[in-house]
Amino acid sequence: MSQYAKSTASTYELPHLDVLEAESAHIFREVAATFERPVLLFSGGKDSVVMLHLAAKAFWPAPLPFPVLHIDTGHNFDEVIAFRDKTVARFGLRLVVGSVQDDIDAGRVVEEAGPRASRNRLQTTTLLRSIQEGGFDAVFGGARRDEEKARAKERVFSFRDEYGQWNPRSQRPELWNLYNGKHRAGEHIRVFPLSNWTELDIWTYIAAEGIDLPPLYYAHRRPVVQRDGMLLAHTRFLQLLDGEQPHETTVRFRTVGDATCTGCVESTAATPAEVVTEVAAARVTERGATRADDRISEAGMEDRKREGYF
Repeated sequence: MSQYAKSTASTYELPHLDVLEAESAHIFREVAATFERPVLLFSGGKDSVVMLHLAAKAFWPAPLPFPVLHIDTGHNFDEVIAFRDKTVARFGLRLVVGSVQDDIDAGRVVEEAGPRASRNRLQTTTLLRSIQEGGFDAVFGGARRDEEKARAKERVFSFRDEYGQWNPRSQRPELWNLYNGKHRAGEHIRVFPLSNWTELDIWTYIAAEGIDLPPLYYAHRRPVVQRDGMLLAHTRFLQLLDGEQPHETTVRFRTVGDATCTGCVESTAATPAEVVTEVAAARVTERGATRADDRISEAGMEDRKREGYF
């Protein structure tokens, strides 16, 4: 290759984060052009916040061409719900809320009892009901392949049957970034624009773009309980086991979900740049380190995905 050719080639080589951003924008636009009723899952967690930020950039200056959906367990961190509502108002979004409590009240699911009880698994019924009631044929989710081994099997376009179930053997090839969204009535596609991002990519992008997050992602003082090798926030939703004593320490959350099963880590990282440094040195994924719901069994996540969970 000539010197001129080398120079020309380097001119068109995008930085890593720009490549990821461009890929995500392409996925959002492809879905908007292909599907009739897409929806974006938005919980107020860091991945859904980045996903919303990317979607807004993909369609700017037009408004987002689809609503956002939150599956509300009723056991959320107060800071996250406040941030969700503030963000919805700032972007002028249409928010659809699927309530787990509604399914409990209607008898569609039975709430667990006891100090280790969680509503996390009950979300599947609420998610599938919300998709059916909304008539959504494509559902954007913020899952990434580096989070967990079952999620590493996912395609960008993840086909779900009429029962919302996932079968890894029925997924379609995605050669040359070509996506197959074909589906029958009652079926739908889960779409993952962040599939190829890592936790470090997410935080580097948050720092570069100045993206606002709920404050619990940064170091703060909080009462916690040591349980099963994790630090769980002592909230009104957490029942203490015999002998457990809450204590206060400086922590932050790497991921956010149901308050009864989402742990935190001791940390002094109070800015995006400090979190980037901390994540770069981590050797355990955020779900592996802080999500009790992934410890149900070796195939806990895959079993729930087969039932219709994200």
